[in-house]
Parts: sequence; C-alpha cells; structure tokens
Amino acid sequence: MIETRNQHGDKQQNGGAMAETADDVFDDTYKEKEGKPPMMFVWRNIILMSLLHIAALYGLLLLPSASPLTLAWTAVCYFISALGVTAGAHRLWSHRSYKASLPLRVFLALANSMAFQNDIYEWARDHRVHHKYSETDADPHNAKRGFFFAHIGWLLVRKHPDVIEKGRKLELSDLKADQVVMFQRRHYKLSVVTLCFLLPMLVPWYFWGESLTVGYFVPGFLRYAVVLNATWLVNSAAHIWGNRPYDKTINPRENPMVAFSAIGEGFHNYHHTFPFDYATSEFGCKLNLTTAFIDLMCFMGLATDCKRVSKEMIIARVQRTGDGSYKSG
Repeated sequence: MIETRNQHGDKQQNGGAMAETADDVFDDTYKEKEGKPPMMFVWRNIILMSLLHIAALYGLLLLPSASPLTLAWTAVCYFISALGVTAGAHRLWSHRSYKASLPLRVFLALANSMAFQNDIYEWARDHRVHHKYSETDADPHNAKRGFFFAHIGWLLVRKHPDVIEKGRKLELSDLKADQVVMFQRRHYKLSVVTLCFLLPMLVPWYFWGESLTVGYFVPGFLRYAVVLNATWLVNSAAHIWGNRPYDKTINPRENPMVAFSAIGEGFHNYHHTFPFDYATSEFGCKLNLTTAFIDLMCFMGLATDCKRVSKEMIIARVQRTGDGSYKSG
C-alpha cells in the first residue's frame, strides 16, 4: 500500500495513488526498432553549452575576488534554483508525489526559471518519458549510450524519433490544467533572463557593492553551470555507478555523491523502483534537502498529501529483486 501524509503528518492509506502516476511507470511492452537513425548535431546547443562552461570557468577564476556575501548569495541561488528542479519540476509536476498550494507552486515555478532547464511542462513531459521507457531508444537520456550522452550529449543532438513519438502520446492534462505551469511556459524566456541571470547579478551589486562582472559570472554563470551538471549527474552517474538494493534488474543506482550535489536526487534505484514516493528515498531527510524542504512546507500548511511507500512494500521488493546490498537506515 501507499501512504499519504497530510499537513499534520497523519498517515492515510491510498491504494489508488498509482492510477495518478501511470505515465511514469516503466512500460515493458515497448520494443526498440531495428536500425538506428543517423546522429544529427544541434550546433546551436553545442556552441551555447561550450560558451556557458567557458563563462563558468571564468567565474571560477573570479571566486577569490568575490565577497563573502556574494558567495553566500551564490549558495542561496544554487539552493533555490535546485529546488525549482527537484521539489518542483521533478517531484511535484513530473510525479505528482505531493500537492502544493498556489503560493508554493508560484515559488517553485520562479525557482524553476532560475534553474533554466526548459520550462516545467517540457521538463515534466521528458521526465515521464524517461521513466516510462528508461534505458531504451525512447529515453531522452538513455544511459546505455554512455556517460557523456546521458550527461550532456543528449542535449547536443536531435532527439531519437521514438522520444518524440512517445512524448506526444503521454496524457498531460494535469500539466495543461495547471495555470502556474502554463503561465511559466508562455513567459519562459523573460522569466529566465530575469531570474537566472539579472537577479543573481543585480542583488549583490545593488545591496553590497559587488562588481557587476563578479555578479554576472559567479552567482550567474558559475552557479547556473554547477546546478546543470548536478542535475545531469542524476541522469548519468546515478544510472551507472552505485548499488541496487531495491531492484537489480534496472540500471539506476544509489549514489550518495549525486544525492549530495543534487540535494537529494541520488537515491536513484529507490526512485525508479518507487517513482511516486515524494522523498525519492527510504531514509527521509538524510542527504536529502529537498525532502526536508517539502516537510517544512507541509508543516507550514503549504503542501499536503505526500505519497510514501510502506515499509512492508519496501522489504518485500528488496527480498524479491534487490542485489543483496540493502541496509535499513
């Protein structure tokens, strides 16, 4: 059974929760077609990603000249933009693992624009395809094509036709009905320019006299590139390195380093085994700042109905498909 918790932390049994998340459950009926389409490079993305990482390296060189307040602000921007992906696009909108009030949804949408990883609608659509067709040609960042492809290469080439086809067939009415999601999608470019680049640069310049150059390259480009790579490590490293205590038949792994850098998203064998669990981990807030944030939102009455896997279900799955490395706690 699946448990949900209300804002007071009370447990409720919810046997029908899986019906709400059918789009992110692996489809074992999919068969890859024979032959592979030619790889087509997207040169615009190659050039932009190269320039981004050059700018991030320059930001790294500027770190010694940044004030302590600017470094603290950079960390704040990192955490906010990461939450826009982890608590927002991922756990809320892709998996519907909890419910968020309007103020929380607005905050997470703004944070998601600060992260600049495609708008919520597109991010959630591609992520549901990733879960439904994981490690196949229909997976946008199929890790069986190697670390580089799963990390960044998938953004530098045209999508496999099956990714596009399967994405079009998903039932995305929940995203289309969310006015916050669709408002962000309509105004995405403006929100990215404002929140990903201008706000991180102008706050330290205006409030404590930091140079615009440092503001532009440190809390701007360097922070943006690090958040991007932390997210990409979930697709790459957490699908290649680590143990598989819950399901040894799938590629995703438990990777504590990825969990640390991606504020809780590295418990990936658990997550792909139980994608509807709001914590993406059996162990609550351990190496999981996103879960701590959602728990705080529940305490404040801004989030409710957090889906959780029962201990009995976890143990049964470990015994049936685990690799023998399971340790409780």
